[in-house]
Amino acid sequence: MRTRCVRDAYDGRRGRRGRGDGVIENARERWVRTAEVELCVAELGDPTGPTVVLLHGFPDSKEVWDRVARRLADRFHVVLYDVRGHGRSSAPKPLRGGFTLEKLTDDFLAVADAVSPGRPVHLVGHDWGSVQGWEFATAPRAADRIASFTSISGPSLDHFAHWLRRRAARPTPRRAGQLLGQAARSWYVGALHAPGLPELAWRGPLGRNWTARLRRVEKLPADGYPTASLSRDAAHGAWLYRDNVRPRLRRPRDDAHAPMPVQLIIPTGDPYLSARLYDDLDHWAPRLVRRTVAAGHWVPRTRPDQVARWIADFVSAHTVEGAPGSSDQAAEAALVEPLTARAGEAGVSGPRTATGPFAERFGGQLVLVTGAASGIGRATALAFAAAGARVVAVDRDAERVAATADLARLGGAQQAWAEAVDVSDEQAMEKLAERVAADYGVVDVLVNNAGLGMAGRFLDTGTEDWRRLLDVNLWGVIHGCRLFGRQMADRGQGGHIVNIASAAAYAPSQILPAYSVSKAAVLMLSECLRAELAARDIGVSAICPGIVNTNITTAARYTGVTIEEERRRRVRAARMYGRRGYAPEKVATAVLTAVLRDRAVVPVTPEARVLRALSRVSPGTIRRLARVNVPL
Repeated sequence: MRTRCVRDAYDGRRGRRGRGDGVIENARERWVRTAEVELCVAELGDPTGPTVVLLHGFPDSKEVWDRVARRLADRFHVVLYDVRGHGRSSAPKPLRGGFTLEKLTDDFLAVADAVSPGRPVHLVGHDWGSVQGWEFATAPRAADRIASFTSISGPSLDHFAHWLRRRAARPTPRRAGQLLGQAARSWYVGALHAPGLPELAWRGPLGRNWTARLRRVEKLPADGYPTASLSRDAAHGAWLYRDNVRPRLRRPRDDAHAPMPVQLIIPTGDPYLSARLYDDLDHWAPRLVRRTVAAGHWVPRTRPDQVARWIADFVSAHTVEGAPGSSDQAAEAALVEPLTARAGEAGVSGPRTATGPFAERFGGQLVLVTGAASGIGRATALAFAAAGARVVAVDRDAERVAATADLARLGGAQQAWAEAVDVSDEQAMEKLAERVAADYGVVDVLVNNAGLGMAGRFLDTGTEDWRRLLDVNLWGVIHGCRLFGRQMADRGQGGHIVNIASAAAYAPSQILPAYSVSKAAVLMLSECLRAELAARDIGVSAICPGIVNTNITTAARYTGVTIEEERRRRVRAARMYGRRGYAPEKVATAVLTAVLRDRAVVPVTPEARVLRALSRVSPGTIRRLARVNVPL
C-alpha cells in the first residue's frame, strides 16, 4: 500500500506526478512530523530486514539516491527522506536558525523511531547528508541509534575544524599546500554565506543550467534527475552552511568520536573535497574502513553499482542476528579455522581483512584476469584477491585455473570463480562474457594477460606459426576488449582495461619478430582504446614487462629448428629467466598501480624502462641494437 504525502512541498499543489517530480518509483511514502517540520519519507524493501537510511546532501533531494536504493531494496529495508526544506518536506519558519545540526539531529531521530523502532539503523550520507551523519554518529543522544555509518564526500565539521587548526598551527610546506588546496576547492562556501546571492543565483541562471552542468562535468545520466524542486532546495540549502559552518569552525567539539563501524568512500575526482581532509580520521573513527572510487562528487548517480555493493557488504558485515551487540564468535571461528589451515598448506597467508590503497580501491570490485593459470596472470589474480576484489580467473587449463581461484579465495578475495576458456575462440569468449555478466555482474577491471611466446627469425616463421601466435596474443586481447569493454560502456559507470604487452612492443628484434609484432599491436590497440573510451570514464593501460621469471619459456615456440633443439632452447631460456629472478608478483603490483593511477603505458623491469626511454629519445640506437646478432 502506498501512502501519499499530503501536499507537494515545492509547489503546494496536489495532483498527478511523474518522473523527476520527487517521487521514487514503487516506494511507500509517509509523513514524519517533528516540532517544526513535516518530513517526506520513502521506503523500499522488506520492513523486517536491516534498515538502511540514505541521507542526501546539497543541493539534492532524496531522489539522488534512487539508483542506489533500487539496488539495495531486494536485501534491505531502505529508507530515504527529504531533509527539512528540501524535496517534499516542509521548511522551518523562519529559515534562519532552522537548519542547525541540532535540529537536523532531531529530524533523524524522529525518522529512525518511525521506520525502525527499537532497532539501530545503518546510516549512509552523501555531501551534506554525510556532514549530518557525522553529527549523528558522534552525538551521544543519537549514536546508539546507528549500527554503522557510511560517509561519502562530506566531512564532520568538527573534524574539519581540527584539521584546519593542526595545519595552521604547524604550517610546513606540505600542510600549507593542503590548506591552500582545500581553500581553492571550497570557494563556494563563502558565496553561500552572502545574503540573497545563493537564492538569486539558484532561482536564476545557475538553477536553469545546473542539470546541463552535471551531465557535462560529472557525466550524470539523463534520467530525470535533478527533480523539479532543485531551485527551491538549493535556496533553502544555503542555510545549512549559514547555520552551521562558522559556529562549528569557531567552537569544534573535542569529543566528536564515532564508536560504530564507519566506512569512508572517497571519490578521487571530487572537485570540492581533497582526500587529505581524511588523513586524521582514524583518530575520530577507530573502526574505520576506507574505500576510493575513480569518479567525481555525485557517485550515488554515476557509480550506483559500486556504491550499492560497498554499502551492502558493509551493512551485512555489521548486521547482528539476535540480540543487539551479540555475535556468534564460535560460528565465525568454525568457518575461518579450516580456511586458515588450507591457506597454510597452499603457501598463502589465509583469510584476512584487506587494507591499504589497493584494498580501498578494489575491495568488492569484479576483476577478470585471462591467462590466470600461472605466471603473471596468477600473480595478478592473487594481488587483486589480496585487495579484497571478486576475481574471475580465466585460462584454457581448467585444473590450474581452478587452483588459482582456490588460492584467490584463501588469499582474501570476497569471491572467486574459475572459467576454462580459450581466449582465441571468439564464440567461447562471447559465451564467457554473457555468463559473467549474468552470474557475477559487469566487470570493473579486465586484465587481458593470456599470451604465447615465440622466438625465431622471420624467414623461419611459417604462416601457421603467425596465425597461432596472433590468435592468442592479439585476437585474444581484441575479444576481451570488445566484449567486456562494450559491457562497461553500456553500463555507463566507468571501468578499466589492462592489456599485458611487452618491452618487445617498442624494441625491434631479429629473434622475436612475430612476438614483437603481436605485442606492438596490443600496445597500439591500448593507446587507441584509451583515447576512445576516455569519454566513458573507462581507463586503458598497457603493461610492458621485460624479462620476468614465468613459465612462458617452457611453452614457447622456437621456429625453424628441430623438436630436440626447441626443447634444448626452452631449458636454456628457462635457466636464464630464473637467474634473472624478476618475480611476476612485481608485474602484478605494477598492474594494480596502473589501474589505481590510470597510467597509459607502464614499462616493468629496468631493461624495459631503458628500452622505452631509448625508443622515444633515440630510436636510432634501438635500431642499431636490433642488428646485433644474438644467438638463440
